[in-house]
Amino acid sequence: MLVLLLLLFVLMATVTDVARHRIYNWTTYPGILLGLAGQFWQSGWDGLQAGLLGFFVCGIIMLFCFVLFSIGGGDVKLIAMMGAFLGIHQGVEAMLWTFIIGSVFGMAMLIWNQGLAGILGGTLKHLRLVVQARGWLPLTEEERKPLKRWLFLAPAALVAVCIVTAPELRRLAGGGQLL
Repeated sequence: MLVLLLLLFVLMATVTDVARHRIYNWTTYPGILLGLAGQFWQSGWDGLQAGLLGFFVCGIIMLFCFVLFSIGGGDVKLIAMMGAFLGIHQGVEAMLWTFIIGSVFGMAMLIWNQGLAGILGGTLKHLRLVVQARGWLPLTEEERKPLKRWLFLAPAALVAVCIVTAPELRRLAGGGQLL
């Protein structure tokens, strides 16, 4: 049942992320506490330790992403919450799936908005300028503008949690507890 609770919290974060471009603390903070409490309830002190380890490892990795790549603070807390619910192994796996799925979503949005021909043409133009200058040239603000689109990590996290917890979800559905 801990998996269903996690899915509920990630679903709430997804709705607010898409609708308002925010993941609220009223979603993540109670989720972190319930994830740790659920780990303790299911597995005792070992479960609490696993939840804390998942929370801290996922949270620290996301803090680096926050500082280096301008990821939002809500995304940091969301992934840390997933670590609290899932523990270190599944938490890190879900985080990596979130990055992969979020990247695919981002590329799809970029191709949708700019067109494949526009992206390839701009890339070739920039490479030609780099070769002519015999060194790397930073992108201009105009070239960077399409790359500054809003990226929703919460929907990617929702899909990632479903992937990582699929065996548990199948078990719940097979036992009639999910439906």
